[in-house]
Amino acid sequence: MAHADSRGDRPAVEVADVLRRHGEAYLRDHAGHLGRVERRVIGAITACRTATLGGHVEACDDCGTTRVAYNSCRNRHCPKCQGAARTKWLADRQGELLSVPYFHVVFTLPAPIAAIAFQNKAVVYAILFKAAIQAMTTLASNPRRLGAEIGGLAVLHTWGQALTHHPHVHCVVPGGGLSPDGTRWIAGRSNFFLAVKPLAMGFRRLFLERLKRAFDAGALGFFGDLAPLADPAAFAAHLAATRHVGWVVYAKRPFGGPEQVLAYLGRYTHRVAIANGRIKALDDDGVAFTWKDYRQGGPAKLMRLKPDEFIRRFLLHALPDGFHRIRHFGFLANGHRARRLALCRSLLADKTGPMANGEKEPSSTDPSASAEPPPCSECGGAMRFIAHVPRGCDRPDANAPPFWCDTS
Repeated sequence: MAHADSRGDRPAVEVADVLRRHGEAYLRDHAGHLGRVERRVIGAITACRTATLGGHVEACDDCGTTRVAYNSCRNRHCPKCQGAARTKWLADRQGELLSVPYFHVVFTLPAPIAAIAFQNKAVVYAILFKAAIQAMTTLASNPRRLGAEIGGLAVLHTWGQALTHHPHVHCVVPGGGLSPDGTRWIAGRSNFFLAVKPLAMGFRRLFLERLKRAFDAGALGFFGDLAPLADPAAFAAHLAATRHVGWVVYAKRPFGGPEQVLAYLGRYTHRVAIANGRIKALDDDGVAFTWKDYRQGGPAKLMRLKPDEFIRRFLLHALPDGFHRIRHFGFLANGHRARRLALCRSLLADKTGPMANGEKEPSSTDPSASAEPPPCSECGGAMRFIAHVPRGCDRPDANAPPFWCDTS
């Protein structure tokens, strides 16, 4: 039985449904291979917005309709829990946008390196961030290129459309930066950020250098098919071979303005491996979901996987505890962001006025972050909190209708 929920209509099938139906079997069949993070992801998503986590009861001011709103798990891998986190994060970012073009740059690891990354997530994903950021900031600081200190943010994604392991970093970067002495804003070309070829070469060199240092420090582990790479000679040969494969760096066209940047960030920063809306069917034999084959550039296709394989692929993208998948760099780095942004704005105002290119100043509040009570599904009135529902409540409260504690 599905309970009414103040968060709106839910998709017909969710990741949580897959885990509730097949999660126990998966945990049993893979007991010797699952880590604490993966187990916690399964437990959190399974319990999300159910009586297990408790919640509260709401009642409509106008028609008296009551409903239970169960608590969210807040796990960062849960498709249902990213909406609220995204709203708050975007509201904080609105005040950080500059009145300049923004560019989108993607750094992707080749398959032979991605395999090492999967077995060493915390170490190699951190190297991916550092190499991508250093490649951009170093090239941009070159006087023959931009000659400026740039800033931006980077977001880690580890999946492809088919839920396979495909680690890459999306970077959103303003088109320009601060002069070395901090007295001028140096604007880049309106339709060009940095040359992709030297950016890719720098990224490859910096990444492999850092990976070699990690190996020498004993920070990498290898098992299964990669076990031979524990031998220094084999590891060196593996790295040498990767210098001859494609290291893809892709620079997309600039965004139209601050509002388009926010819209993009809303889609990418808090995305998980698969959105609930992509799951179309679930039964004992399989999970069907839509995916796009970008190599063919055609319409969305339908993929069907055995439940065990779907869960395995979903868990490929569980991140280590404490790992930050959104990182700021350059003049947007956390330690001095407010001060450096104020400097950027003053230099841009001196040069181009409050907002360049006719853009409007982003609003100070995000309408989606409104604290207004949720609407009633029956009459549109305001739903107000009236009572708590305890965790795991399995019997009626003496002062509440029985459904308040219904865990069916």
